[in-house]
Amino acid sequence: MTILRPTVRTKLTALYSGLFLFSGAVLVAVVYFLMAQTVTDRVTLAVSASAVPADALMLSKLDSVEEAPAQTVVPGVAVTRVSPAQPITSERLKALTHDIAAVSADAALDSLLLYSGLALIAIAALSVAAGWWISGRVLRPLHQITATAKRLSSENLHERISLSGPRDELTELAGTFDTMLDRLQHAFDSQRRFIANASHELRTPLAIQRAAIQIGLKNPDKERLAEVSEQMLEANRRSERLIDGLLLLARSDRGLENRGPVELHDVVADVVEQHSAAAGARSIEVEVSAEPLLVLGDRVLLTQLVTNLVGNAVRHNVDGGRIWVRTNSRSGLQVVNTGPVIDPSTVPLLFEPFRRGKERTGSADGGAGLGLSIVQSIAQAHDGEVVAEARAKGGLHVRVSLPLSS
Repeated sequence: MTILRPTVRTKLTALYSGLFLFSGAVLVAVVYFLMAQTVTDRVTLAVSASAVPADALMLSKLDSVEEAPAQTVVPGVAVTRVSPAQPITSERLKALTHDIAAVSADAALDSLLLYSGLALIAIAALSVAAGWWISGRVLRPLHQITATAKRLSSENLHERISLSGPRDELTELAGTFDTMLDRLQHAFDSQRRFIANASHELRTPLAIQRAAIQIGLKNPDKERLAEVSEQMLEANRRSERLIDGLLLLARSDRGLENRGPVELHDVVADVVEQHSAAAGARSIEVEVSAEPLLVLGDRVLLTQLVTNLVGNAVRHNVDGGRIWVRTNSRSGLQVVNTGPVIDPSTVPLLFEPFRRGKERTGSADGGAGLGLSIVQSIAQAHDGEVVAEARAKGGLHVRVSLPLSS
């Protein structure tokens, strides 16, 4: 059995109508109470002001009952029969005036209550219709948001609500929803590119190995076997680097389970020492200014972060270039390197997986295109931030902000 639940529109209509009916009932009750307190006195004063003075109403004695004036009977008023020879005194006139005023006041109050009740019922019916119409207009943007949310999928994330109208809570909600859709669309696009590029990167070593086996081992000799063996080992190393990078990226995206104080300046010193030979082979000068910097995080992941930054600074530098590595509590970690001029508009693309400059290129430089992606993921896992800027004279300036340890 299906249970029909009241909709929000029905609830709002019932709320509007109930509040209006309650307010109207209170208004009628207050008006009736105030009128009951004052109407009797006002009618009494009005009747007294129009009454004939008692001393002018002395009736002469009549000869017979038939000559007596006819009495006017007022319904609900106790009228004292006056004998032909009895005068109307001021006391009797006052009593008669009070009785007439009381009956008039009761009749006025009864009429007021009747007509007010009928008017309240009629207006309550109109309030139901008005409440239904108003609630429909109020909820119309919500219906538009709901319809858009139901219609969206991974294939049409480009659609937006674009709610127009004055700036209020509903337009703010629609704007927030559109902003969320922008982020979702960006995430889906990045995910699609990641899958496509990862597939390409993983297929390249396999293609190299297959070609080496099919071509190199067709007519093998001692020298050819050594060459094929080296090619297959290099393809294997490339696959291993790529898989290690993907695993590290997945680990950093998962977040941190344990955090502890890490002396980042010591990590920087160790990493620079490890890359000193590669920098020296290309006559790259490395300048280190490592002030004490204690951050809260995972030492292994932070070591990988620094390794990727310094390794990229060496790999994408020019022969005879320079690298500046700084740590301090004010600016965090900074790695600056000389190198080719980079278009500032392409800098955000460097943080996407398998991106190397403007276009995705091969891995001739020994990298898998995951360096800065891993840096950004590790920084976000530490509740930190990575900012990169292209230098006007060439190269890149990367600043990493991490939460300090107390």
